[in-house]
Amino acid sequence: MNTLPLPENELQRLNALQNYQILDTLSEGDYDRITELASLIWDVPISLVLLIDENRQWFKSKLGLDVAETPGELAFCQYAILNNCIFKVEDATLDAHFKENILVTSEPNIRFYAGC
Repeated sequence: MNTLPLPENELQRLNALQNYQILDTLSEGDYDRITELASLIWDVPISLVLLIDENRQWFKSKLGLDVAETPGELAFCQYAILNNCIFKVEDATLDAHFKENILVTSEPNIRFYAGC
């Protein structure tokens, strides 16, 4: 798999993430409500509020997925953090970056992705 792109402010982003002290914390109702609302708005079976550190994407809140995190090299969100607008993939099976991603080729069989 290709090396994932990093934002220009990667060190500052990671420092801010650590300063928030939110990684590996318990679920919280406010985040869960956001996850539920996103699933309803986008009409999708999987919705996540996640954070990405140096090695993984960790799920602060999740709907429709049973794992707590996945390796960073599988992260669609690595592309979403590159700018300040919504990053959207209409069909991951047709996207050059993701069509061979194990999250696309097997469970949970991701097809659509939107993140910011």
